[in-house]
Amino acid sequence: MPAQPHIFGVRHLSPAAAWHLRQLLDRVRPRLVLIEGSDDADDLIPHIVSPKSILPIAILAYTADAPVRTFCYPLATYSPEYQALVWCRENKAKARFMDLPSSVFLGLMDRDDGTAVLNQDKPTKQKNDGDQDEDIDEGAAVVDEAKPARASVYEKIAQLAGEPDYETYWERHFEQLRGQNTYLNAALSYGVELRSIEDFSTRNAAETLVREAYMRRKIQQAIAEGVKPEQIVVVTGAFHASVLGPEHPPMTDEEFGKLRRRESKMTLMPYSFFKLSSQSGYGAGNHAPAYFEMVWNSFNSESAMADSSDSPGPSDRGVINLPTLFLTQVVRELRSSGTFRSTAEVIEGVRLAEAMASMKDSLPTLRELQDAAVTLLGQGDPNVVREPLLRVEVGTAIGALAKGVSQTSIQDDFYRELARLKLDQFKTSVKKELELDLRENRRVKSQEAAFIDLHRSAFLHRLAVLEVPFAQKQPVHQEGATWAEKWALQWTPEAEIAIVEAVLLGETIELAVAVKFKQRLENCNSVAEASTVIRQACECAMSDSIELARQTLQRLANDSSDFTALAGATHELGLVVRYGDVRQFDAEPLKPLLEQLFLEGALTLVGAANCDLAAAKKMVVGINELNKVALDYTSLIDEATWVAELQKLARADHLNPLLSGYACALLVERNLISNEELAREVSRRLSPGIEADLGAGWFEGLARRNRYALLTRLALWEQLDKYVGSLSEDEFKRALVFLRRAFGDFSPGEKRSITENLGEIWGANPERVSEALGAELTEKEKQKLDELSDFNFDDV
Repeated sequence: MPAQPHIFGVRHLSPAAAWHLRQLLDRVRPRLVLIEGSDDADDLIPHIVSPKSILPIAILAYTADAPVRTFCYPLATYSPEYQALVWCRENKAKARFMDLPSSVFLGLMDRDDGTAVLNQDKPTKQKNDGDQDEDIDEGAAVVDEAKPARASVYEKIAQLAGEPDYETYWERHFEQLRGQNTYLNAALSYGVELRSIEDFSTRNAAETLVREAYMRRKIQQAIAEGVKPEQIVVVTGAFHASVLGPEHPPMTDEEFGKLRRRESKMTLMPYSFFKLSSQSGYGAGNHAPAYFEMVWNSFNSESAMADSSDSPGPSDRGVINLPTLFLTQVVRELRSSGTFRSTAEVIEGVRLAEAMASMKDSLPTLRELQDAAVTLLGQGDPNVVREPLLRVEVGTAIGALAKGVSQTSIQDDFYRELARLKLDQFKTSVKKELELDLRENRRVKSQEAAFIDLHRSAFLHRLAVLEVPFAQKQPVHQEGATWAEKWALQWTPEAEIAIVEAVLLGETIELAVAVKFKQRLENCNSVAEASTVIRQACECAMSDSIELARQTLQRLANDSSDFTALAGATHELGLVVRYGDVRQFDAEPLKPLLEQLFLEGALTLVGAANCDLAAAKKMVVGINELNKVALDYTSLIDEATWVAELQKLARADHLNPLLSGYACALLVERNLISNEELAREVSRRLSPGIEADLGAGWFEGLARRNRYALLTRLALWEQLDKYVGSLSEDEFKRALVFLRRAFGDFSPGEKRSITENLGEIWGANPERVSEALGAELTEKEKQKLDELSDFNFDDV
C-alpha cells in the first residue's frame, strides 16, 4: 500500500486533540503540516504564533466592498490548529492552511436565495466542531433544515451513553483518552459514523463536499511539489478526516474556476473567552473555555512533563490535580465576593467529584465538578456558586496582538487613539464605567491633558455613530449639565469586527464617521433626522459635518409642517447651541436656524392639536421640548408668539382636551393664569354638561405639570370634587380611564396633599381624612377594586 499523509481529525477547540496532535507530530516529524483554514491566511501565521500574541485571537476575513460580509476563525491556546502552528515554528517545519480561500467563503454567503446572507448586526461566520455544519452562520437569516436534526443526533448520542448532555459525553469519552493514537482513532470513527447518517442533499452539505474536494486538491498539490506523503500531517475536522485520502478525487481547475467569489481581505483580531463560549450563542465554542484551558495547562504542567517519559498519555498527576485546582479557583472567587469556604470543603468536594466519576469509570468531568461545587461550596444552593462558577468556567480573558499586527488602517487608527486617550485599560471583557468632565482641566500643563476628557468624549461618540459596540452612554446625575458624561465600556470581538467593517467608509475613524454622516444626510428627508446629525456631529467634534447638516436642515425646514418633527429638531438644535462653549465650537451660525425652527413649530401647534389621543401623547413631548427652548433662549426666539399659541390652545374647546389641559398647565407655571381664571376654566371644563372623557382628559393634561402649583389651589379641587360627584355610574367609568392615568404617577406625598385638600373641602379634619383614605382596604372595598381592575376600559 503506497504511503499516505497522516490525517488527524479533531474537534476545533479540544485540549485532548491538541495534546495528542503534538504527540503525533513529535513521532512523525513532518516536513509540512496542512491545517483546515482559508489558504490565503498563510501570511498571518507568523503573527499568530508570535510570542507577543496573547490568545484567544481570531482570523477575520471581510469583503473589500459593500455589502459587508465577514467570517471569523477563532483560536485558543488549546486549539489543535494553533498547537500545530506552534509545533511547526518550534521544529522549523512548514505550516499551511488548506481550506477554500476567504474570497470563496465570502462569495458563498451571497448566494441568490439569501440563505447564507448574514445578519448585519452579527456579521460573523464561525467554525464548528469537526462536523458537517462546520461553517454555520450564527447570524444567518435562514438556518439550514438539517441543523435541528443534527442537534437531536447529539442529544441521542448523549442519551445512549447515559450522559446528561453532549458536552459531558464528549469530555468523558474523548477528552480523557490517554493511549497513543486513541484520540486519532476515536475521532476518525466518530466522523465516519456521523457521515453515515448525514443528509448530503442540503445546501450546507453541498458546500462541505466542495470544501473537502478543495482540501484534497491542496494535499495533492503539496505532494506534487515534492513533499513525500508520509512527511505530511493533515489537521482537519473529524467529520472530514475519512474522505481526504487519495481514493477520493480532488477539485479540478475547472471546478475551482466556477466558484463564486467576493474580493476579500484578512486580518487578525483579539478574541475573548466569552465569545468562544456557548454563553455567547457561538455553537462551535466550548461551553467552558477557561476550564478547558485549565485542562490544557494541567496536561502540560511540569509534573505532567516529568511523568510523560513513562506514560504514553498526559500525566495522571497533572489531570488528577485538575479537580483540586478547579474547586480552589471557585473558592477563591467566593472569598473575593465575601463568602468564606474552607480548604476542608475543597477536599470534600474533590472526593465527591471523584466518587461520582468513578461510577462512570472515568476521571471527573466538568459536570461532576459543578455538582460538587453546588453541594459542598454552595451548600446545596446553586445561586451561591453560580457567578463564581461562571468566572472559573468561562473566564474573562481577552486576547491581544503585537502593535502593528492589525492589517487595516482603521484598526491601527483605533489603537493609536486608544493609547493617546489613555483608554487602553478599558479594553477588557469586564464592563467598566468612565466618567468624563468636558470642561478644561486647569490643573495640568499641556493642552492635550487639559481637554483629554473632551477628546475622549468625541472619540466614544464617533464609535457610537459607527455602531461599534465598545462604549454605551449612561445617564448622569447632573441633569442638564452639558459638561458631564458617563460611559460603560466593555470590549468584545464584535467591536473589532465593526471597526474592520467601517474601513469601507474610511481609512480612519474620523474619515469613516464623516462619510457615514454624509450618507445619512444624502438620504435624509426629515428635519428630525437632520437635527440629530447636527447634534451627533457636534458631539463627535466634526465641524465640516455640522455645516453640511445645517445646510440640509435649512433646506428641509422650509417645507416641513410636522409639529412633532419641528419640535424635536428645535430641541436638538438648542442642545447643540448649549454645547458650544463646553465643546469648543462656534454655535453662532446655528442660531438663526434655531429661531426659524422655533417659530415654525410654534405656528403649527394649534393646527396639529386637532388629533387623536395617540398623536396627542407624542405632541405633549414636542410641546415640552419647545417650551424648554423658549425658556432657555428668551433673547433669541419669539417667546411672545409661543405664549400666544399656548393661550389659543388652552382656551380651545374643539381641540384635543389633553393638549388643552397641558397648555393650561404651562401657562399656570408662567403665572399667566390667576387663581380666579383657573377656577373659572376648571369650572367650565369639569361641569356636568361636559362629556366625561373630555373633562377628565383635560384634567389629565393639566395634572402633568407643576403639581405643587395645582395642589395649593383649593378651588381646583373643590370643582373636581363637585364634578366627580355629579357623574352617573356610566359617566364615572368613562372618566375613570383618564383620572386613573392622571393620578397614577402622583407621589405618596402628593396624594396625601390631595386627601388633605378634600378633608378641608368636606369640612372634616384634613389629617383624619388623609388617615382614613390611606387606611387598609376592607374586604368589600377590595372586592369593588377587583371589579374595577377587571373592567375593560378599552370598550368605553
